[in-house]
Amino acid sequence: MQISRRALMLGLAAAPLAGCSNAELGAELDEGNFGNPTAHNVLVMTGQLPYVIDLADRFNATVQTMVTFDFNSVALDAQARAALLAQARFIRHFPEATFRVYGHTDLVGSSAYNRRLGLRRARAVVNFLVRNGADRRRLQAVVSEGENRPRVQSTDRERENRRTVTEVSGFWQSHPTIQNGEYASIVQRQYIEGAHG
Repeated sequence: MQISRRALMLGLAAAPLAGCSNAELGAELDEGNFGNPTAHNVLVMTGQLPYVIDLADRFNATVQTMVTFDFNSVALDAQARAALLAQARFIRHFPEATFRVYGHTDLVGSSAYNRRLGLRRARAVVNFLVRNGADRRRLQAVVSEGENRPRVQSTDRERENRRTVTEVSGFWQSHPTIQNGEYASIVQRQYIEGAHG
């Protein structure tokens, strides 16, 4: 699943302020995440945003970012495991990047139950990635969309809605390359190595 540049920018900008209330003054101006314009400007001014977008585009083009689940299940089938192995390889290759896993459900069941189930799915994916070499500190599975963002509008059991989506969420600020502001080398490394492999 391709993420839009606008969605990525809003998500990156909201990350440092995830605990803020949607009722903040001016929320209607920035779609409910107070502080997005400031966070977005910081990413632009420090040079991070273009490289996060490039890395996200590369991730979306290289691996399958979505895996689906059986009804009321968090078990990873063979197809999901294969997709996640490719994700784990990519994540290991970019030790300075952070990733977020979003859990989703179909519309069957209560909203509260579906939010918990979406989170359990996201955690199952993170645990699999960690078992396959990804650094847990760079993965976030605390986001559950539950039934709020269906891919297919249906009140029935719909596999496309029972999914997780992994996205590039930013850069890990404690990594020395990030501290030195060498963002271009991060993206360039993948392109150069890809040309030789």
